[in-house]
Amino acid sequence: MKHIIILGDGMADHKVESLGGKTLLQYADKPMMDRLAREGRCGRLITVPEGFPPGSEVANTAILGYDLNKVYEGRGPLEAASIGYDMQPDDFAIRCNIITLENGKIITHNGGNLQTEDARVLIDYLNEHLAKPINEQQGCERVKFICGIQYRHLLVIKGGNKHIECAPPHDHPNEEWRPLLVKPEEATVVSGSAADTRALSPQQTADLINDLILRSQELLAQHPYNLAKAEKGERQANSIWPWSGGYRPSMQTLMEQYPQVKTGAVISAVDLIQGIGKYAGLRIIKVPGATGLADTNYEGKAQAAIEALKQDDFVFVHVEATDEAGHDGDLDLKLRAINYLDQRLIKPIVEATEQMQEPVCIAVLPDHPTPVELRIHVSEPVPFLIYYKGIEPDDVQTYDEVSCVSGSFGLLRLNEFMQTFMAL
Repeated sequence: MKHIIILGDGMADHKVESLGGKTLLQYADKPMMDRLAREGRCGRLITVPEGFPPGSEVANTAILGYDLNKVYEGRGPLEAASIGYDMQPDDFAIRCNIITLENGKIITHNGGNLQTEDARVLIDYLNEHLAKPINEQQGCERVKFICGIQYRHLLVIKGGNKHIECAPPHDHPNEEWRPLLVKPEEATVVSGSAADTRALSPQQTADLINDLILRSQELLAQHPYNLAKAEKGERQANSIWPWSGGYRPSMQTLMEQYPQVKTGAVISAVDLIQGIGKYAGLRIIKVPGATGLADTNYEGKAQAAIEALKQDDFVFVHVEATDEAGHDGDLDLKLRAINYLDQRLIKPIVEATEQMQEPVCIAVLPDHPTPVELRIHVSEPVPFLIYYKGIEPDDVQTYDEVSCVSGSFGLLRLNEFMQTFMAL
């Protein structure tokens, strides 16, 4: 049996008064998910270990069966793997958003939906003015920016220390940014990477990053891209915001953990998910037109997943659109994104797998809720469904946060989901 996970990032939500007290999954038009729930089995899953932030880097890694206490190093190293940057032992890699600030507050975490071609120009500009060598004698750079996708980029600091406190910008919409600047963790060791004699302390690392944030604001305000945006009255991409950094992680591949998996693939428009997939030993499939937003190429992702299942044992398909709509607080867009996921991606995959000779086990779930009325990730159990031809169904009739409470899988925790899924 082959296995495919279809993940709608941030798809779960809370009850909304304007929807008659229903959650978005209860209200949305999603006949295929409801069919799979009715003909399959359901449950709920705790995706965030105690003490960890409810981020996609944590939840997706846990869903794939990894012990976060052993492998977690933040988003930065995972996105470095996806971008193709080979981290060295003395590298500290940290996710670096380009965001929008107005009137002293964080307005958006995405730079006004910054596109990659524009971001590349800004990243080159920041490297020209902010990247700097460790000293005059040594040519390697202490600081450098690496372009990722859209607003999601990477900051690498040689000898940087991961024991710092950073605020994810998507968790602080419309909040003042100055109180959210980087701070050293309390009661942490002061050494950085053991292999680097030039390692910075947590305080030095925090000071360096905060200086880069302030200087980036001065530079970006003068860039022609933002000057043109200002003339049109549009949101500017006017500050960097680094967060979630770490060192190179040590992870076993899925093939080493699950004998059922000989080969596998990951399909996502997001560097973070591609990076997790790379460390997990999955080949990365990049789909033209996959954007990470509601306008993503659902059909292209579906076809890529169908083709991958013809040669791979395991496929992980990730769709970011529902999470972005949640962060934007856009209820109508999130409802549409759920429908698009259902009809334009899940439906063709299900129809194709039903024609395949080898049975395919399908799981559908989010990684965490991103409630539209909160606009942030929250650490709560998420609903999941598992379906394959011949599975004995339980009594759940629709796929949503409420119905799945009575699912026969009950409440699973962390790597229990992957262990259960792969055992089918």
